Amino acid sequence: MMQFLTKAGFALVLAAGTFAGAVAPASAQVDVYIGDGRPPPPRGYYRPPPPPPPPGYGYGRPRGCDPRMAEDIARDYGFRRARVVDVTPRRVIVQGWTRRGADEISFGNVRGCPVWRR
Repeated sequence: MMQFLTKAGFALVLAAGTFAGAVAPASAQVDVYIGDGRPPPPRGYYRPPPPPPPPGYGYGRPRGCDPRMAEDIARDYGFRRARVVDVTPRRVIVQGWTRRGADEISFGNVRGCPVWRR
């Protein structure tokens, strides 16, 4: 009889350990929320937007390719007596002299003056 109780107790402990091991990972996925279920927003979240800049601030700065910068870049490409001959909304054209004679180079009329065609 004692042997039967020992085996039954051992089986009960083994079953309880197996059940507890299976329940613990599953219980980690259960979340209980009180209220709307979201954490509070960070500090300063409901701050009003900053005021607009004062009149005249930031306006008047060149938005595209500066003609002087285009001439400098053309000189870096080997142009002598480089001068801007045309500025359109899309491109800045610089003409000058190279080793082969009169030549022109086009730059995109955006910040940084990327070279389009040589």
